[in-house]
Order: sequence, then structure tokens, then C-alpha cells
Amino acid sequence: MILWFTYLQVIVAVLVGLAAIVAGLAGRRPGDVTVGGMALILVLLLAQVVMAIVGPIAGNAPLGSGLEYWVYLVSAVLLPPAAVFWALIERSRWSTVIMGVAALAVAVMVWRMQVIWTTPPL
Repeated sequence: MILWFTYLQVIVAVLVGLAAIVAGLAGRRPGDVTVGGMALILVLLLAQVVMAIVGPIAGNAPLGSGLEYWVYLVSAVLLPPAAVFWALIERSRWSTVIMGVAALAVAVMVWRMQVIWTTPPL
């Protein structure tokens, strides 16, 4: 993984997550900002998928468990669309909060992927 891209993903996911949680607790339903933020997180995660495929070919193989890394990555890629799908089906303030929680979960998962990629097993 590329460290600066990890930082970018985590910062974007935390900002989107906090914005969605605040918006949801303020009574706002899912809108362009929250759904667009989740779309941005998904685009960054899809770029991460491409980097995870190209990285080992270019000589930047993970030091930790490749299987664990891919399980985190696939799970993280599935979270934003699932949260947005839920938000569009149930258009309430709580679905906006759910999107925020999903974005924060993605931030944690991306950081864990960075740790897996750069830390050799014991």
C-alpha cells in the first residue's frame, strides 16, 4: 500500500463519517453531500483494489497475510454501496447516521489494511 494514499483514504472516510453522523443527528435525511461522500469513499477504495493488484506485480508485496488483507478490502468495498442502498430505501435521519458509521468503519478497515500490508507476521 502507499502510505500517503492510506492517509488520504482515512481522512476522507473520517470527514465523511463525521459529517454524515452530525447531519443525521441534526435530523437531515440522506442527500447529495452524504451520498456523494460515500461515492467518493467507494472510488478511493476501487483505486485501492487496483493498487493491491498492481503492487505485488511491481514488487510491493504485502508483508502480512494476503488473505486477511483481501478480506478487509472486499468488505470495505461492500460497505459504502450497502449503506447507500439502505439509506435510499429507508430515507430517515438514522440512515444518514448509518452511512456515517459505515464511513468510519471503512476508515478503521483501511488503516488495518495498511498495518497488514507493512507488518510481517510474528
